[in-house]
Amino acid sequence: MKTLIQKIHLEEQQSFACRLYRTPDFETNWHRHEEFELIHITEGYGTAMIGDFIGEYKPGNLYFIAGNLPHWFKKQHNKTIGSALVLHFKKEILGEEFLQLPELKNVQQLLNKNDGMQMNGKLQKEIAGMLGEIPQQKGFHRLSALLQCLQKISTTQQYSTLTQNFLSSNNNVNPAIEKIIDFSFKRYLMPVTLQQVADVADMSIPTFCRFFKKNIKKTYFDFIQDLRISHACKLLTNSNKSVMEICYESGYNSWAHFSKQFKQSKKITPLQYRKEFEEKIIADG
Repeated sequence: MKTLIQKIHLEEQQSFACRLYRTPDFETNWHRHEEFELIHITEGYGTAMIGDFIGEYKPGNLYFIAGNLPHWFKKQHNKTIGSALVLHFKKEILGEEFLQLPELKNVQQLLNKNDGMQMNGKLQKEIAGMLGEIPQQKGFHRLSALLQCLQKISTTQQYSTLTQNFLSSNNNVNPAIEKIIDFSFKRYLMPVTLQQVADVADMSIPTFCRFFKKNIKKTYFDFIQDLRISHACKLLTNSNKSVMEICYESGYNSWAHFSKQFKQSKKITPLQYRKEFEEKIIADG
């Protein structure tokens, strides 16, 4: 399998793309493209991988992804429906001189970052609403809507930065990465050894460890930890299972180990995470 360098199709008389991708077109493995991306999840649950970030995604989530930043939205179950409204644009369509205008200072700074971001709160709802109107818009109004989205994102703090400066000096992602990720998604809830995954990559253990750290910017076991904690978060917010049940169903055989790693990752305990989610649901009412 080969990491996909995706080519974005443009309709005639359009400088950027905005369309709904739904199963099976939603299923795009670990990939990258030169275009910046705004993606609004409209159906489905699963795991978002953006650069070195791993976390759960659900309907309503909205992300801004820099050009050439590898990402993958993997559905929780292969048979479920996944869909997202996705906008792709190249920085070049705005023109370097245009971006130098003082009125676009914040937009220029936003586009100079190599970041992956998730919109929060009021900003998420505003951008999602504007994004939903773009497929029906034409001409100047369409381009104006893109600029308004970028202006809103660049002038607010209502977002979380998920990954920064992930891009390596060599943008060619090794095809072995997808094989490793595919293996890991199938096995992360079970015990896994470095020898097993090194065999998948057809490498020695030391070579594999260096290779993985270079490409994903974290150790393999940190990567597995992120997958397990992401799974636990989905169970905490989408089930009534006890925290102890969730601990064992997320690949841990020790409550102390699970609790420690969860708090390291999320800065709060599993019970606090569930409570904050429930309070947010009530507030959003």
